[in-house]
Amino acid sequence: MPRKNEKTISLADGAGGEKMDELISEYILPFFGNEQGEIPLSSLDDSCVVDDIIFTTDSHTVKPVFFPGGNLGSLSISGTINDLLATGGEPLGLSLAMVIPEGYKRDDLERLIESASEILERTEIPILTGDTKVVGEGDIDEPIFTTSGIGKRHPTMDENMKMAGGRKTRWLSDDNLNPGDKIIVTGTVGDHGITILSEREGYGFEGEVKSDVAPLDDLMESCLQIGGIGSAKDPTRGGIANSLNEWANKSKVGIEIEEDKIPIKDWVSSAGEMLGIDPLSIGNEGKFVLAVNPSRAEKVLKMLRKSEKGKDAAIIGEIKEDIEGVVLKTSVGGRRILEKPVGDPVPRIC
Repeated sequence: MPRKNEKTISLADGAGGEKMDELISEYILPFFGNEQGEIPLSSLDDSCVVDDIIFTTDSHTVKPVFFPGGNLGSLSISGTINDLLATGGEPLGLSLAMVIPEGYKRDDLERLIESASEILERTEIPILTGDTKVVGEGDIDEPIFTTSGIGKRHPTMDENMKMAGGRKTRWLSDDNLNPGDKIIVTGTVGDHGITILSEREGYGFEGEVKSDVAPLDDLMESCLQIGGIGSAKDPTRGGIANSLNEWANKSKVGIEIEEDKIPIKDWVSSAGEMLGIDPLSIGNEGKFVLAVNPSRAEKVLKMLRKSEKGKDAAIIGEIKEDIEGVVLKTSVGGRRILEKPVGDPVPRIC
């Protein structure tokens, strides 16, 4: 039993947003925070960079482990690949560590591993090392997959950064935005979080309820070839609301976005209204948010829309010097602050 007034951990503490920021800043960074490398741990970007090596790690506890459009296996591999890409990296390989509950069905484990393998085969990225543990029945309710990834600087990054103009870093880091940058989202938002919620709670929302889980290596490579990308973000926990606020805070800029330009599927919008959940605060697992030099933005958008993964891409706003934080221009002509969420309203989505 915890002592009176002793703080305990809640699901919100690991769901992205302000609660998780507080946990990390008060209990973790004081022990581990450092300034080693071009993108250090203390920057809290999607990946770190040390001696031109990009490194990232993530534990995946999605519930349920099987859902429309993907499962724990495809999610863990795609998520780690996307974190490397969002920094401007070319993935070299991943690790996969699995914690499996006693009594778990071998056929279900095989399905998870097979899905992971399909992503790896398609992207031609190998598993380099791993670990397997089994814990007693009842200790955990579903498998937990932990993936780490290493990568090198993408061959097109130098030319991309020239087209991006003067930037603080030579990576696609969170502090790399410039006034005038256009904000591009590569597809519809909120798909993954609403799908997990629907499958977990059995809501049965109308429409093709399906997660957007996917590795975006082909999409990012095409974007970098067009050039002008200053920063990239993988808007998972906390959705694009969290990602945009992190950008604004770390780059010390204001961001203005337009509600009508944000691509949202009808079933995501309807589910959000019914449940009182803002789709902008719901996690995604197959999208990027990009900050692009205005001279290259339309070319990047045109390229994105030619692909299946980027067909719904849109320019949703830009970086402003005369505002603070993130401001949303509403569909009825008003303006409101788009705040950093306390946490993703759908916990355990990844």
